Amino acid sequence: MTLPHTPVSPAGADRTFQVDLRGLVDLLSHHLYSSPRVYLRELLQNAVDALTARHGLDPAAPADAFGVRLYADGSAVRVEDDGVGLTEADVHTFLATIGRSSKRAEGIAEQRGDYIGQFGIGLLSCFLVADEIHVLSRSARTPDAPAVEWRGRGDGSYTVRTLPASARTRPGTTVTLTPRADAGEWTRPAQVHALARHFGSLLRHPVTFDDGTGGPGAPVNPEPAPWARTYPTPGTRSRALAAYGADVFGFTPLDTIELDLPAVGLKGIACVLPEAVPAGRRHGHRVHVKGMLLSEQAEEILPEWAFFVRCVVDAESLRPTASRESLYEDDTLAAVREALAERLRAWIARAAASDPDLLARFLQAHHLAVKSLAVHDDEILRMLLPWLPFETTDGHTTLDEFARTHRTVLVTSSVEEFRQVAAIASAAGLGVVNGGYTYDRELVHRLPEIRPEAAVADLDPATLTAHLDPVDRETELAAAAYLALARDALAVFDCDVALRTFQPASAPALLVDSREARHERTRSQLAREQEGGLWGDILGALRQEAPRAQLILNQLNPLVRTAVTIDEPELARTSVEALYGQAAMLSRRPLRPAESSLINRSFLDLLAHALRKDS
Repeated sequence: MTLPHTPVSPAGADRTFQVDLRGLVDLLSHHLYSSPRVYLRELLQNAVDALTARHGLDPAAPADAFGVRLYADGSAVRVEDDGVGLTEADVHTFLATIGRSSKRAEGIAEQRGDYIGQFGIGLLSCFLVADEIHVLSRSARTPDAPAVEWRGRGDGSYTVRTLPASARTRPGTTVTLTPRADAGEWTRPAQVHALARHFGSLLRHPVTFDDGTGGPGAPVNPEPAPWARTYPTPGTRSRALAAYGADVFGFTPLDTIELDLPAVGLKGIACVLPEAVPAGRRHGHRVHVKGMLLSEQAEEILPEWAFFVRCVVDAESLRPTASRESLYEDDTLAAVREALAERLRAWIARAAASDPDLLARFLQAHHLAVKSLAVHDDEILRMLLPWLPFETTDGHTTLDEFARTHRTVLVTSSVEEFRQVAAIASAAGLGVVNGGYTYDRELVHRLPEIRPEAAVADLDPATLTAHLDPVDRETELAAAAYLALARDALAVFDCDVALRTFQPASAPALLVDSREARHERTRSQLAREQEGGLWGDILGALRQEAPRAQLILNQLNPLVRTAVTIDEPELARTSVEALYGQAAMLSRRPLRPAESSLINRSFLDLLAHALRKDS
């Protein structure tokens, strides 16, 4: 078998990359672009950039003197513009060279901020829906320039012809696609019109659509952006912006916040969500660049804490990525993100100062978002901390109202600790806030920064037991034998037993324990089990005096008064185990296996005792 001869280049000679166009198109469709529908956005974008360049040649021309016309009749898709056009040299240079953009040439590079496209690969996206691209163009830079025809095919080949000027009488460019059979989903007339509206509704140049039925072209962008229009009254403007937000996002905003950053040419609105969203879920925002829709899921335009709004903005100076479906992370985007965050803070401040009803509705839905912001933002903390709702022994109330009722505000470290002590603390007149939820404990401790007269302290078992009334000496002595037996029975749980009186009298016992104490006891137990080994030495070095839990029996409860008089040891032991199990369940913390076993055993023992007594 004879192998074909391959010419050998001299050592060190420069070589030229060979581009497999089909492979490149496959790469674009599967990795760069999210969907074949972007082909129409790229065509519109090229047309609008050509119009921008045309206005640069004729700045005195009215803004609507040049436009874009779309045609789609099922057999072809055509985009025609009155832009700057191309010469034959431009066609060879820019249409036939992958990655080169006409916007980099002829001094336009200095004006790239005026253009949407930056990367020179947009035309390739047309191969996602067609096997051939036909371009007919005539340059506006040369008055007597001939028309030029370029045909590019998906296999990488192309042809160029120079045509008489009569082939296109006006400067500009027409791009025609003959769709493939499998691309009908994206090239049907109704779909082309919908895509044009989707991507180009805020474009500043007039764009029309014709479905080939002979009727007049339908405007794609009949009105400017709602924030760019004039309205007779502020109320009319507010309602119009809210209606636009509802149309875009599908919900009626709680309020709309106008966004205006002249330094980067950004305008738009933020729509406040009327309902709470889970913390950490970030909604995408609609970002247009010079009127062209860039992304519907641009999370990076706002900080993470701003998940209570959805934005639609149009910007001049933000840079798109190569796919033009997201924003390039640079110093400009970082500055825009911080500036928009300031607009949201200012809106919250205005609501707090002048619209308490709006503020209340906002906080009812989004208090968690505001709490996350207040933790890191001293200004928001000062404005809103007194108004934020917290779970307390007085119910759900604001810190400001709660601090007026309780001179010292006590805070639990966990939800289970709050539920364990809430009823008893409330009856004892203690003011306790549930600090177990995200941000709550940290924020309550900062209350004295806003209300210097308020005192805040962590709730510990000693604080609570100090507010429970002791029993008289005779009652304590009469119950001594039962208490001793109870301490022995519960020693396995590192639990002490005490007798007190407290309200409500319906509560027979209170189990006072903290998560930190349980962790310390667990660490001590591990150290004992591992004693002698390296791990045991490490845990032993960390070991402190393990704090014990406390089962406080309520002398006001009839069941407890009866239990402390039991003189039968086994029944007394069973009764204290049952009281411990009931108090453990009421604390709503996870039960350990030994505690679950104790609850089951004590129930069965009490049942067996009752049956023996009845018989």
